[in-house]
Amino acid sequence: MKGLNTANIAHKKLDTETMKKRKAEVALTKKEKASKNSGAPKRPPTAFFIFMADFRKSYKENFPDNKSVAVVGKAGGEKWKAMSESEKALYVEKAAKLKEEYEKIMEEYNNKVVFLFI
Repeated sequence: MKGLNTANIAHKKLDTETMKKRKAEVALTKKEKASKNSGAPKRPPTAFFIFMADFRKSYKENFPDNKSVAVVGKAGGEKWKAMSESEKALYVEKAAKLKEEYEKIMEEYNNKVVFLFI
């Protein structure tokens, strides 16, 4: 059995001009993509990811035999959903601080990059 793609495609042949236009559109979208700068600062983690860093440590202490990343992630997600807003507030504050620091660093970085190109 071949893939499911054959069932979704209409049973008419496309003319060559249409195919050429589609390929040209795809090529344009690939070229327009902005290149990433490897020297740029990394974005800060969200409150959930800060929570997960702490949760992984405690989970590993409680279940040292567990080798599955998926199980840890699922347990962390369930605990995060079950937490109240007041329990999450600590992680939200940490995330906000990291975001402010990131914005300052990013502003300095952007000014530095603009200065280099002038």
